[in-house]
Amino acid sequence: MENEIKHNSYGFRFKGDFQSKVAGLNAIGYELRDTHDYRWHGLHRGEQDIYIFQYTLNGQGAINIDNQTSYLETGEAFFVHVPSDHCYFLPSHSEEWEFIYFTMYGDEVGRLFQQIITHYGHTFKLSLHSEPIKHIIETLKRIETLGIKHGYDASSCAYTFIMKCLEYFEYGQQQTQQYPITIARAIHFIENNYKQDITLDDIVAVSQLSKYHFTRQFKKSVKDTPINYLSKTRVKQALVLLSTDELNIEAIALEVGYTSSNYFSKVFKKIVGVSPNRYRRDTSIMSVDKIFID
Repeated sequence: MENEIKHNSYGFRFKGDFQSKVAGLNAIGYELRDTHDYRWHGLHRGEQDIYIFQYTLNGQGAINIDNQTSYLETGEAFFVHVPSDHCYFLPSHSEEWEFIYFTMYGDEVGRLFQQIITHYGHTFKLSLHSEPIKHIIETLKRIETLGIKHGYDASSCAYTFIMKCLEYFEYGQQQTQQYPITIARAIHFIENNYKQDITLDDIVAVSQLSKYHFTRQFKKSVKDTPINYLSKTRVKQALVLLSTDELNIEAIALEVGYTSSNYFSKVFKKIVGVSPNRYRRDTSIMSVDKIFID
């Protein structure tokens, strides 16, 4: 992690009322705090109506919400609204707190934030490989190389994050916990290697089952074949990439694991119903809704 991105913070102030009505990206960062004057109180800040998601990578942090303190270990996160009665800080017994954060605003973000905390609370545990955390890390990498150039791009990034949170809490996390360990291992392999030229034999090898038994068990558990699941995983990422104009179709195909853009377009149309070019022409900043594929 430390070798992939640098300790930096980035703020965004783009024009466009749509960001306040839907979703806007306020700030994102990767920080290491090792002095005990690090403290933010939710009622004593200059920002108004922002939503802060902060995820612990190393060390330990703390947050006090409604006079109850939670200590945040590696893999634990909090999600809060400013202004509200909370305070997060580096506790006296902790030497450091290394974390990533993602700060948003907008009416739709507020509505979905309330939905999340009502069902799951303000603090929770997520894997480093979960979709919300991967989205923050990938966004940081992208900002360091390409940047974010306008409000539509930032809005799409913010809305994608909140949707990935909902998908994880309401679907991905709960369903994955129900899979047999062999199938969960295969799913983890697919979701972390879909950019590579992997085959069914590669996926089977991870499960340590016979091909016949694995494909039967995968179909029974996931309600899909392993190759269809791989294709859908790739197309989901392609939908995010198509929401911007930074990459052409050939580059997107390579980015999600296809050496042939023609084959990528064929698979994409079969799953989504339209070609990648048609999808890009018709898309709006809210197109990431189509990330949820049946």
